[in-house]
Amino acid sequence: MTDTIAQVSSSIDALTKEFEVITNNLANVSTVGYKRMCNTFSQLLEAQESGEETEPDYKVSLDTKFDFSQGNVTETGRSLDFALYGKGFFVIETPDGPLYTRNGAFSTNRNGQIVDMEGRTVAGEAGPITVPPTVGVSQVTVSSDGVISANGTAIGKFRLVSFGDNESKLIPAGANCFRMAEEGVTPVKVEYIVVKQGYQESSNVNIVDELVDMIMVSRLYEANMKLLSAQKETTGSIMSVAMG
Repeated sequence: MTDTIAQVSSSIDALTKEFEVITNNLANVSTVGYKRMCNTFSQLLEAQESGEETEPDYKVSLDTKFDFSQGNVTETGRSLDFALYGKGFFVIETPDGPLYTRNGAFSTNRNGQIVDMEGRTVAGEAGPITVPPTVGVSQVTVSSDGVISANGTAIGKFRLVSFGDNESKLIPAGANCFRMAEEGVTPVKVEYIVVKQGYQESSNVNIVDELVDMIMVSRLYEANMKLLSAQKETTGSIMSVAMG
């Protein structure tokens, strides 16, 4: 009986974590470049929803991972909005090392350098990318391979990187950016990716799927709480008989 209570408690912990993951996804359904969070319990839910026969697993990993699948690309018309189509990331330079993001909503600082919405420098292959003071933002164009031109003159190229099989080791670093969790794992230059100027990549969260998962989690949580309560009552009755 003790094992059963421990298993149910473990299941409740997993459901609580899954609820937190779902609510965070829903909160970021409109965040540019956001990548859906999930864990192994999410995969178990999806298997149950699809009708697959799965054995109950009360030792589910609660490690959160990210779904880096492509989000929809939406036109904005802004000259410094960029969407990536394919596997890869923009590189953001910070005092604590590079960060990686799919959020290409950029601007320029007072020095003319292209920066993210936090004011941090967006990396170019040869260093920071600076728009000349004589060139307006509307005169900045970017080719599909990331080459940036100001009034027809090339001024740099976005540094775009990929992590291949190590993508799952990326961890959140705030402001919709990621960093590598392990030292020694370095990104590689992307080969197949398209930069679309005047577009943004939408969040890859599907609100309907998240709401369906939330309903299932709520029902499973309620069922487990009832089972836990029943097990405690049974244990209490047994103890009363034994002491009587």
